[in-house]
Formats: sequence, C-alpha cells, structure tokens
Amino acid sequence: MSRHQGSSSKRKSSGRGQEKGGASQSSRGAGSDKQKSYARGNSPLKKQAFSSSKAQENKKSAPKKSNSNEIRLNKYIANSGICSRREADEHIAIGLVSVNGKIVTEMGYKVKLEDDVRYDGRRITPEKKAYVLLNKPKGFATTTAEGKGRTVMDLVANATDSRIKPIGRLGRNSKGLLLFTNDDNVAAKFTNSKHGVPRLFHIELDKNLKIDDLKKIREGFKVDGKLIAVEEISYIEGASKKEIGLKIKNTGNTILRTIFDELKYDIISVDCVAIGHLTKKDIPRGHWKHLTEQELNTLKML
Repeated sequence: MSRHQGSSSKRKSSGRGQEKGGASQSSRGAGSDKQKSYARGNSPLKKQAFSSSKAQENKKSAPKKSNSNEIRLNKYIANSGICSRREADEHIAIGLVSVNGKIVTEMGYKVKLEDDVRYDGRRITPEKKAYVLLNKPKGFATTTAEGKGRTVMDLVANATDSRIKPIGRLGRNSKGLLLFTNDDNVAAKFTNSKHGVPRLFHIELDKNLKIDDLKKIREGFKVDGKLIAVEEISYIEGASKKEIGLKIKNTGNTILRTIFDELKYDIISVDCVAIGHLTKKDIPRGHWKHLTEQELNTLKML
C-alpha cells in the first residue's frame, strides 16, 4: 500500500519599498498628493518635503512583514466551514468567538494555527479534516510529545498536512488499530459520548483463563471500589484458553492491565483488531490508510 506524501508550503510576505525623491520623480498620476499606506490602521500620508522627522514617520508607516504562522480570525473561522468572512465578522463583534479562553471582538485580530479558537463554545480548526487509520506495530509509543523515542506520529508523518492526533492509547508494546484525526467531534464520540465506540482486542495471557474468571470479567467486578465492566469477552475459537477476545469502550488499554493484574494473569500480547466497524483488512502492520467516505459516515453514526 502506498503512502501519501504530504507537502507543506510557506506563504511569502510582500512589501513595497519607499519611493525616492519628490513629486517630479513620482510615477503617480498628476494631481495626486497622497501616498498609499499598506500598514493597517494608518491614514494616507500628506506629501511634503522630506525631513528627518518625516523620514521617521514614513519608516513607522512602512508595510509590515506578515507572520506566515498567523491568520486573520475571520478567515480562520471561514476556513473552518462555519460561515463566510463577512458573517464571521458579525459573530466576532457580538462576542461569539474566543481565542485561548478570552472573548475577542476586535476586527482584524490575528491568531496562530495552534491557538484554541472556539465558536459559540465549540473548538474549530481551519484545517482540512483528516481521518487516518494505522495498524500499529510494537515498539512505538502512543504520544505526540517529542523526546519519547519512536512514536506513532513517526508512522503517520506523511499521511496528511493536517495536525492529526491519536484517539486513545495503545501501549508501546501493544499493536493494532489506532485512529488519528483533527476532528474534535469524532474524537468526542470516543471520550465524551454516553455510548462510546467499542474496540475489540485479541489478548494472549501467560496461562489459560479459567472459566470462572471469564464469567467474573463478563459480569463485571470492582477494583478499589470502581466497577470494571467490559462489553464482551470470549475464548478465541480454535486457539488455546490463553487467547481471548475482549471488547471495551474505554479509550486506553490500562483497563486491560487492571483486569488481569487483579485476577493474577500476565498479559503476553495485546492486539487491537477492530474499532467499531473498522478492521485491519488490507492494512499491513506499520501502514496506514485514509478512511473512506462510507467508513467515516458509519463511524459518525455510531
């Protein structure tokens, strides 16, 4: 399966140099006595003989180089698909937009792509939505932090230009499916929804799982006063009693350790074989794919 090579581009700022000389050297039409200023909020400059003070004033009003990492707030909102730029200005003016926790009503306000921008309390992003499904191999940490050795972000680095993050976690020595997205609404289905999205694990233990322990896990039990519940659990057909299938809606896999530590079993391997309706079919270990439109629509309906 081929990977998609992402590409990045840099926006170049433009500027105009100061015109030299007086009116006789100007290329503007006759009768024009104003010099256009490109600096935001500056009034047109009146033509007069240059002096040290005037040169200083012109220096202050010269076009400013734009920061390629910044974008006007109304454009940020429009790019997110909420509304047009003009409508965005109206929403900003009435206080519907916040940046990093503070309401912003200033026209022309600029933000960075990494800022927390919210419209009517909901976080938005101007990036194209991306949904990447990875078949994680062992030896990669599920983190976006640097300095953690090999991480899952290294495996999906060329998948998209959008700033995707993994939903949930798989331990460094665990393997299987991991979903990445920059869509907060989809991510919320896993973490904030009452229903959640089930994940199916193939687990190998150090010894056969007793039938009584399997029933105990199926019925649910308490650890340190907290109820531990799973969706489903069963032996793997055709395999030894050391191998089981277990379905949970929890986004991490710490619960798996909790269950089997309590029952005095050691986990040899963990493999996430399905997330909802998504499976590892046609995704070799260490490879990824973009969700199809049908897969995405089904995921959103879960």
